[in-house]
Amino acid sequence: MIRFIAAIDSRSGLAEDHGIPWGRKLTSDIAQFRSRTRGGVLMMGYGWYQEQQKPLSERRNLVATTKPGPLREGFERVGDAREFLKSFKGDIWVGGGAGLFAATIDLADELYLTKVDGDFKCTKFFPDYQGSFELISASETHRENGISFVFEIWKKRAQQ
Repeated sequence: MIRFIAAIDSRSGLAEDHGIPWGRKLTSDIAQFRSRTRGGVLMMGYGWYQEQQKPLSERRNLVATTKPGPLREGFERVGDAREFLKSFKGDIWVGGGAGLFAATIDLADELYLTKVDGDFKCTKFFPDYQGSFELISASETHRENGISFVFEIWKKRAQQ
């Protein structure tokens, strides 16, 4: 099963040039990410990899990149994310960034989205998904540090 996990604002914004605008203000979103992905396989794009000082603990850390050169210890290179996801046996989380999401959204089975209320002037966006996925669950509204958000799970619509 291929699951995407992301936090997006009201315009499907993921981040801006200096990172995620809401940063570490949403501790329950960070806790949910850790809880869901712990013990699993997590694929990230090269931009996210560059932001990491070390691999995320208790996860297999895959980096989708065609850039040459070695990766830091604890990270594994995936040269072709699409082909890797198509042939991967088991469960995998895809955590972004925007380019990786856009290139592989059609392969996703489920989306675990934290919908952050507001326009955070993002410059990087989650791809369009609502036509291909249906909402199967939504939490009550949470509020932390003046920011409201909801946890949602979306499942790929059956092919017709």
